[in-house]
Amino acid sequence: MSALGKVVRSGVRRRRVQTLVIGLATMMAVAVSVLGGSLLVVSGAPFDDAFAKQHGAHLSVRFDAGRVSAGQLSKSKGAEAVSSAAGPFRTTTVTPRSDGAGPGGPLTVAGRGDPGRDVDEVTLLDGRWPARSGEIALSADSPLFPTLGMKITFPDLPGGTELTVVGVARSVTRSADAWVVPSQLPALTAPGSGGYQMLYRFTDADTAAQITAGGRAVTRSLPSGASLGKQSWLAVKESAERETAVYVPFLMAFGALGLVMSVLIVGNIVASAVGTATRRIGILKAVGFTPAQVVRAYVGQALIPAVGGTGLGVVVGHLLAVPVMAETGEVYGTSSLAVAPWVDVTVIAGVLGLVAATAWASAWRAGRLRTVDALATGRTTSAGRGRWAVRVAGRLPLPRPVALGLARPFARPVRALAMGTAILFGTVAVTFTVGMGASLGQVMKAKAHDVADVVVPAPMPDIGPQGPQGPPGAQDPQGSRDPRDSGAGKQPEAKADPAAVATAVEAAAGTGKYYSAATVRAAVSGLTGTVDVIAFTGDASWGGYTMVSGRWFNRSETDGRGSDGRGTGKPGEAVVPTPLLAATGTRIGDTVTLDGLAEPVTVRIVGEVLDPRNDGMQVFTDVSTLAGAHPDLTETSHHIAVASGTEVTGYVDALNKDLAPLGVTARAGGLGAGGDMVVTLNALSAILTLMLVAVAALGVLNGVLLDTRERVREIGVHKALGMTPRQTVAMVLTSVVLTGLVAGALGVPLGVALHGWVLPAMGDSVGLRLPGSVIAVYHGTELIPLVLGGLLIAALGALLPAGWAARARTATALRTE
Repeated sequence: MSALGKVVRSGVRRRRVQTLVIGLATMMAVAVSVLGGSLLVVSGAPFDDAFAKQHGAHLSVRFDAGRVSAGQLSKSKGAEAVSSAAGPFRTTTVTPRSDGAGPGGPLTVAGRGDPGRDVDEVTLLDGRWPARSGEIALSADSPLFPTLGMKITFPDLPGGTELTVVGVARSVTRSADAWVVPSQLPALTAPGSGGYQMLYRFTDADTAAQITAGGRAVTRSLPSGASLGKQSWLAVKESAERETAVYVPFLMAFGALGLVMSVLIVGNIVASAVGTATRRIGILKAVGFTPAQVVRAYVGQALIPAVGGTGLGVVVGHLLAVPVMAETGEVYGTSSLAVAPWVDVTVIAGVLGLVAATAWASAWRAGRLRTVDALATGRTTSAGRGRWAVRVAGRLPLPRPVALGLARPFARPVRALAMGTAILFGTVAVTFTVGMGASLGQVMKAKAHDVADVVVPAPMPDIGPQGPQGPPGAQDPQGSRDPRDSGAGKQPEAKADPAAVATAVEAAAGTGKYYSAATVRAAVSGLTGTVDVIAFTGDASWGGYTMVSGRWFNRSETDGRGSDGRGTGKPGEAVVPTPLLAATGTRIGDTVTLDGLAEPVTVRIVGEVLDPRNDGMQVFTDVSTLAGAHPDLTETSHHIAVASGTEVTGYVDALNKDLAPLGVTARAGGLGAGGDMVVTLNALSAILTLMLVAVAALGVLNGVLLDTRERVREIGVHKALGMTPRQTVAMVLTSVVLTGLVAGALGVPLGVALHGWVLPAMGDSVGLRLPGSVIAVYHGTELIPLVLGGLLIAALGALLPAGWAARARTATALRTE
C-alpha cells in the first residue's frame, strides 16, 4: 500500500464517528434520489412507449351527426397543424347487460372495420377484431370485465339486440369502450342520437395550448355547435400517470433536503478534520507529501464512507421502491416495472461527484498551509475567543456549568453554525412530515364525504343467478365501490321501500337533519368511459363535501321537499371534481351533457369539489335533475345528523327497531381508512424523516465530539475544581441548547413553507386543486412542540459525547495536550 493509502486508511479508522456520519448522510441522499428518479421514469415511460407504438390520437372529437356530415368531417383532415387523422366513425352511447347480470355502465361504442394503423391503432389483447354483425370487441378497461364468448344485450334498445364478445382490446388514448363493425351501429343507435368521432394527430401536440390550437383548426370550417366534446391525449396521460406522479414532488423535497444536508455535513466534517489536524498536516508535508497529495488524502477519507453509504443507499432505494412500483404495475397491468440501471448509475456518479467536490473545496486549505506554520500551530482554541459570552453568561442567575455551556457556541461559531444547519434540516423534515400527515388526513376526510352520525346503507337486491349485487353505493354509501357493483338506467328492485325508510328516519326521536344519496353511471359527451352521478334527496352540503371554488348546487327556495318526498332542488345545477373539469375542458358556469340514461341530461357546473375517488370522474347534483331521465331512481343510502344532546348508540338501537321490518340496518357513521397511496406516503415520509433526523443528530454528535475532545484538558481542570459528572453532562448538553432552539425556530417556518409548496404540487400531479383547509393545517399552539423538536435533536446528538466527558478521569484529562 502506498504512503497516501496508509494516510487515508488511518484517517478513516481514527475518525469513526465522522466516517459513520458521512456514510449515513450519503445513504439518505442516494436512497431518495434512486426512488425519485425511478418514479420519474416509470410514471411516463410505459404510456409514452405505448402511445408512440399505437400512434395514439392527440385529440379525439365527438360531433353531432345532426349538425355535420361525414363529408364535412373528412375535409377537416386537411386542416392546418393536422399530420394525420382517422374517421369519421359513427359512435353511440349504450347501456349493456351481460349474461343475466345487472346493467353495466354506459359504453361509448364506435363503428370501425379494423383496429386502424396510422392513428389510434387499437391493440388486441385477446381474441380477434369483430368481422360481422353480432360481434363486439370490448376495452380491457370496460366495467363489464370482458371475457371471450360473453353475451351482451341492450334492454333499453328495441329489437332485442345481442352481441358476442370476440375480442378484448385497448386504445392507448381511450377513444372508445367498445368497437363493432360499422353495419352493426344503426341497431345500437336510438332515433335522434348517435354521432361521429374523429381522431387527429397534430404536428405539434406537446402542450395544452398546442392541442387547443389544433382543436380550433379542425372545427373552424365546421358548423357552430357541431362539436359535442373533446378529449386530449394529455388528459389521458395524466390520468394514467397520476398513481406515481403524486410521489414526485414529495420525493423531490426529501431528496433536496438529503442532498443539501450531505453537502453541508461532508464539507463541515472535512473542514473540521483539517482544522483539528493542522500539526499532522505539517508533519505530512515535512516528510515529503505535496499539497495535492494532502488534499487527495482528505478527499479520500470522505469518499471511502461515501462509497459505502452510496452502495447501501442504492439497496435502500430499491427496497423503498417496491411498494410504489407495485402500485404502478397495477396501473399499467404489468409486474415487470423495476428501477432502471441507468438511474442507479446516474445517482451514484452524481452523489459521489458532489461529495468529492465538496471535500476537495473543504480540504483545499490543508494544501495551502505552509509547513512551518502548520508545525507551529497547536490544536487548542484561541484563548480570547468567546470570553465575552462567558462573562455575560456568568452574570445570569444560572448554575455555573449551565452558564459555561450556553457560552460555548460563541467560542466555535462556525462549528455551531454547522450543527445548527443540521438541526435546521431535521426540524424542516419533521415539520413537513407532520403537516403532510395532517393534510392527507384532510384529503381522506374529503374523500370519505361522511361526517354523518348515522348511516343507513341500502339493502342488497336479488337479481338472479349471478347472486346479489346491490345498487351503486350499497356497501359504500357514497358510491366508492367496485365497478362490478355499479349500474345505470333501470336499477334492480331493492328489498326495502326507500320512502318507508325515509319515513322511519323522519319519525325517529333524535333525528336532526338527513339526506339520501343515489348513484348511477352515465357517460359525458366527448369522453370515453363513465362517470358516477350522485343524486341527493335533501341538503347534502353539510355531509363533508369540501368545496374548492364556486358553490354547492342550489335547492328550491320553497321547503325543499315535494309531495313525493323527493327534493325540489333547482334542476340542471351540479358540482364536479377538478379532474372532470380538466378532462372536459370546462370551468364553472359551463354545461356538460350526461348520456346513457333514458334521455340526455344537461347540467350547469356551479362548483368545484375536492373528490379524488373514481379518478375524479363524478357529478354531484339534486335528484330532481334526473327526474325525467331516471324517474325510478332508488335512494341507495341515508345519512343522518342526530339532534344536539342525542346519544348516537342509543339512537342507532332505537332506529334499527323501526328499520328491522324493512330489511335494512343503521350503523354509526365514521370515516373510512385511507387508501394504499396514503398509507405508502405516510410510511415513506416517516422513514425518510427518521433518516434525516438521525443524520442531523449524528451531525450534532460529530460537532460536540470534536468540541469535547478539544476541551478535554479544560474539562479536567473543571473536574479538579469540583465539577461532578452530572454537572459535566449538564455543561455539554447546554452547549447545544441555544443552537437547537434557534435552529428549531428557523426550521419550523421553513418546513411550513416547504409544505405549502409540495402539497399543491402533489395535488396538481393527480389533477386536483387543494382547498385552503387541506393546506392550512398548522396552528399556532401546535408549532411550539415542533420548535422544541430542534432542541430534542440537539440533545440526542450531544448525549453520547456528554456521557464520554462525564466518564473521563480527571488525571487523564489533565495530562492531555
